[in-house]
Amino acid sequence: MKQLHIVGAGGFGRECHAWASQHPDCGKAWVLAGFLDDNPEALRPFGDFAPVRPLAGHRPKADDLYLCGLGMPALKEKLIAPLVAAGARFLTFVHPRAHLGARVTIGRGSVVCPGAVLSADITLGEFVLVNLNSTIGHDATLGDWTSLSAQCDVTGHVRIADRVFLGSRATIIPEKTVGSRSIVGAGAVVVTHVPAGVTVVGIPARVL
Repeated sequence: MKQLHIVGAGGFGRECHAWASQHPDCGKAWVLAGFLDDNPEALRPFGDFAPVRPLAGHRPKADDLYLCGLGMPALKEKLIAPLVAAGARFLTFVHPRAHLGARVTIGRGSVVCPGAVLSADITLGEFVLVNLNSTIGHDATLGDWTSLSAQCDVTGHVRIADRVFLGSRATIIPEKTVGSRSIVGAGAVVVTHVPAGVTVVGIPARVL
């Protein structure tokens, strides 16, 4: 039986543990092996409900699988990329209570959480996070390492580049683009193209 390790024992990692335990493959294709995190006390306030093993120095084995339990793009890339280079096999994880339409392509290592809706003709890159109850409209694309927080609304023909972070309830109106490594603040409504490397906040969203 494959052993599934969740990378990161913080808040989103703990959520991933819950979502993985509800997946029909749990106990059949793989079993939860615990967390990889360099803070051995990470789960202490929550009852140490699963093992926490060091991430530093970890080497993938033949029966190991991995799930990305990290939300922030820069941290994801920093901690996950070395594991990928070492041969780690990451699940593309879609919770059974997510809703996927037609011709939806989801890259390696991405996580789609309960309540998310991906309509049609959508492409997600590698290690993308689509958190709780977020929606992605037709013909949208999201680049590698990008993260949507809970209840985001990405509408039709939107192009979100790599390493972008959207805060909770952020909205991107149709046919707009968000540049690489940008941040869209919680509750912001994007009505114009967002350049690379900036933070935008507010309604309408403006560069901070």
